[in-house]
Amino acid sequence: MSDLIAKTAMDRKLAGIVTPVIEGMGYELVRLRLMGGKTHNLQIMAEKADGGIEVDDLAEISTALSAVLDVEDPIEDNYSLEVSSPGIDRPLTRLKDFSRWSGNVAKLETSDLIDGRKRFKGTLAGVEGDEVLIEIAEGTIGLKFDWLAEAKLILTDDLITEMLRQKKTGAVDETKFDTIETEDGSEED
Repeated sequence: MSDLIAKTAMDRKLAGIVTPVIEGMGYELVRLRLMGGKTHNLQIMAEKADGGIEVDDLAEISTALSAVLDVEDPIEDNYSLEVSSPGIDRPLTRLKDFSRWSGNVAKLETSDLIDGRKRFKGTLAGVEGDEVLIEIAEGTIGLKFDWLAEAKLILTDDLITEMLRQKKTGAVDETKFDTIETEDGSEED
């Protein structure tokens, strides 16, 4: 099966090191990328198994991964470690992501041409076996998960509304947010 979590050989090596740590802490690895530049950047996206993650969780993961990566020392050059949530317009890297985010607009790109094209934008319609279903202008089509090179949600009003609904229903723990001091000196949550 295609690996959208860690693409390159080095990414897969690093994922092999960090995945047991992340999973041992009760989280899931969503994506890992080692990006070049003047200083390398190791970007790790994680979340709870049921979705979402708090800033304190990310700090805890970062501390644990820093210790493991210092011991294993898999990256020869200097690098910075960035641990983050997948965000609202998140990458879709696991087959289960396509079921979970069914009904939302996504952009998918395949490794090879499929019926003369590589890019597909439409509404996710779930999963059938090892195929990702997506509603495009021509109708609903199935793309084998192994064919995918990239996939991500598109930021839409409906997606934002769904995130706000989850926040209202308690899917997001508002007690984790700081209070805001207003101009008149009073505080708001």
